[in-house]
Amino acid sequence: MKTLAILILTCSFFCTQSSAQTAKHDTLLIQKIDSMFKDDQFWRKEYTKVMKTEPSQYDQETIERKWAEGDSINEIKAKAIIDKYGYPGYNLVGEKSDTFFWIIQHCDDDISFQEKVLGLLKIEIAKNNGSKENYAYLTDRVLMNKKQKQIYGTQVHTDSKTHKSSPWPLKYPKTVNALRKKMGLGTEEEYLKSFQ
Repeated sequence: MKTLAILILTCSFFCTQSSAQTAKHDTLLIQKIDSMFKDDQFWRKEYTKVMKTEPSQYDQETIERKWAEGDSINEIKAKAIIDKYGYPGYNLVGEKSDTFFWIIQHCDDDISFQEKVLGLLKIEIAKNNGSKENYAYLTDRVLMNKKQKQIYGTQVHTDSKTHKSSPWPLKYPKTVNALRKKMGLGTEEEYLKSFQ
């Protein structure tokens, strides 16, 4: 769970570019995604407090239970959004497209759903309506969940004793930085430093 918290909280450090496309955004969908993301982050932040021995009004058991419940509820809502809209790109929800991605990233108990979303996100990227960075993260997340080697080095684990961060196994370790660059990501070395 500690490793998962670190992987998940990476979203707090990364932003993606917004699309140049202009369209009327769906205000209600934006509000829904925003509310889902607040729920997504609340228990993760509380968990981080407990891990850092900072004050929290919740114990670890409660946090972990509520975290799992929140993710399950968000997954149901995310599936309904995907069924109705496909992947909500920049033209529909603006920067909340990136926010929605993080909710999908946390649907780890349904890998086939994550794979479905990956395909939909790829379509939006081809229309300049989605994020290549998010595609890289979700690709690696799916591979990690399937116990396969990742491509872009976005999934990281931190040793609880040494506090040293390293990527989950890489499929192409010698060319990871070139692959990351194609997706708009910085070097693996810079990325790992952000976890220290």
